[in-house]
Amino acid sequence: MKLKDTLSSQEKRLFQEAIGKVKPIVQDKIVLNSKSTKQKTILKDKNLNQQNAEFYFSDDFEPNLNNQGPVKYVREGVDTFEAKNLRRGMYAPDLILDLHGLDQQQAKSELSALLFACQKQHAHCICIIHGLGSRVLKNKVPHWLVQHPDIMAFHQAPLEWGGDGAILALVELEDKFG
Repeated sequence: MKLKDTLSSQEKRLFQEAIGKVKPIVQDKIVLNSKSTKQKTILKDKNLNQQNAEFYFSDDFEPNLNNQGPVKYVREGVDTFEAKNLRRGMYAPDLILDLHGLDQQQAKSELSALLFACQKQHAHCICIIHGLGSRVLKNKVPHWLVQHPDIMAFHQAPLEWGGDGAILALVELEDKFG
């Protein structure tokens, strides 16, 4: 039984007198499903962030780095004094990445994410702890860093930041995330 059937004819008449003339409302608006739009936007942003964070480091690229003494590099157009400042510990790292226990592929991925995070968090100096171990990451990390356009300079870290098992690097900050 419906609700309108439970009312007597007198109750219906009293209700119509109280309300007066009524015109039915026409539904002319379109309701968008905002939930699915939000999900698509979140997924799109996540994919964009993942693409921005991934930088392809080639394992075949062999830069001409000094094999004698501590590992160091200064990008063309950057003052060579920056490498000395890194060696002397004049810069304290804003972000530290520890690669212990990672394989080469994982280390590349983490390094890419770190360099992306530097731009996002405005971190100018980073410390990458690769350890010594079998020297695979110790040899590969400088080769990867040389390939990235945001790396201005790097030098073997001073003892307080890891010494022979770490690298301090300067990152050029761009206002991508203003």
